[in-house]
Amino acid sequence: MKIVHSVHILPDAVRLDGVALPVEEQGAELLSALYRAYVKDYPKFFKMDLLSKLGVIATELLVKDEPGRFTPREDRAVLLLSHSGPLCDDRNYQKTISGDDYFPSPALFVYTLANIVTGEIAIRNKYEGDTTAYGLEAFDPAQLVAVVRDAFEDRVTTSAICGWAECIDAGNFEALLLLVEQDAPEGRPFTVQTLEEIKKA
Repeated sequence: MKIVHSVHILPDAVRLDGVALPVEEQGAELLSALYRAYVKDYPKFFKMDLLSKLGVIATELLVKDEPGRFTPREDRAVLLLSHSGPLCDDRNYQKTISGDDYFPSPALFVYTLANIVTGEIAIRNKYEGDTTAYGLEAFDPAQLVAVVRDAFEDRVTTSAICGWAECIDAGNFEALLLLVEQDAPEGRPFTVQTLEEIKKA
């Protein structure tokens, strides 16, 4: 297994394959700026919660130049690890059902599902393989390697968008996403050591 591409997004910085992208915005505005620079054609983005925006933008950067980009494929999985999951949106939804101004928001409620970010990535890119979100106390490279190895055992999956996607609020988030291919001729080894190096860069 090899890492074909990697992206690391923080509230004030973006690195694609280890190279810093020029950024002027911060926080949620950074994600919108990345959308305008690299996507432009998916207005549903603006209706998403922050975690989904983070996952979708990170994936866009990973696969934007891939041939046959929107051809349906069942061999690609989307496997994400997170500590908080949709907690940011849970808090926003809680505000709509608390106190005297009770106004439940279905638009917010849908994003309280833990795996909605993997679903948004799969829908956008027509991935029909495994889409799973895992909850962990903290980023664990060994666990990520194990999850992807397990996915590649199913005889269908040969590729995965995988990694860590954490969003506490608009000023505190991180995505470390990878495009991993089972039989890629080139790329970095998909190992704990490589993951630690990418995260520290």
